[in-house]
Amino acid sequence: MSNLERIFQALLFEAGAILLTVLLMRVATSHQTGELTLTIVLISVIALIWNLFFNFVFDKLFQGERVHRSWAVRTLHTISFELGLLIFTLPLVAFILHVSWWEAFVMDISMTLFVMFYTLIFHWCYDHIRHWFSQHR
Repeated sequence: MSNLERIFQALLFEAGAILLTVLLMRVATSHQTGELTLTIVLISVIALIWNLFFNFVFDKLFQGERVHRSWAVRTLHTISFELGLLIFTLPLVAFILHVSWWEAFVMDISMTLFVMFYTLIFHWCYDHIRHWFSQHR
């Protein structure tokens, strides 16, 4: 996968994640859409940078055709990525939303669990769509 395609994949992923997470958190919390959007966009920027670094390293460790990755490898990818991201985002959630560290942790974990599911489905779909396009060029 080229660096340009990695950037495209990361931007597509983040656009979907922002939209879906803002909607979910707006329904699940009493926070306003603006502060949720700010928080989630900042998390997204952090995640975008983390995504590029993390996936570069992960792809070096797990080489081969991505379309052939097992669900176990995909699950490892998702959990490892999200735990690393949590280290960066927990202080951000607490600060912007003016909540305790515990509340920030619960919110961040809730968003993380949602995004983990989204991540698993997104990357499976992306890899298979990419594979299909490469076979039909």
